[in-house]
Amino acid sequence: MLICFFDRYGVIHKEFVPPGRTVNAVFYMEVLTRLRKRIACVRPHKVATLPQPPYSPDLAPPDFFLFPRIKSTLKGKHYTSVEVLQEAVTRELNSIPVQAFLEVYKNWKIGWQQCVDAEGCYFEKF
Repeated sequence: MLICFFDRYGVIHKEFVPPGRTVNAVFYMEVLTRLRKRIACVRPHKVATLPQPPYSPDLAPPDFFLFPRIKSTLKGKHYTSVEVLQEAVTRELNSIPVQAFLEVYKNWKIGWQQCVDAEGCYFEKF
């Protein structure tokens, strides 16, 4: 399993969950601690947070941008080991141009505003 955090300029931090490891609150807090340290190194500025509806997969850039992009390039290929697969995923993450991240956040802002305007109610597409 891949845990990945990115902003409009690219991937900030990624981790592969070790085989057999359960992603629980304790583990995720460890990940977030490492993320915070990484942000301080690579993006030493304030991190803005925005309120989100409780269930909003259409507003989660990993769900509509990052993971589909990775899956489409890796689909149908066979890997000899987990490590080889992780290397391929890492290469794919590193190959995404900054412009793609900028574009996804531009689109995300539009969808976020539409969700706010709809008061969190379901709408078909943004």
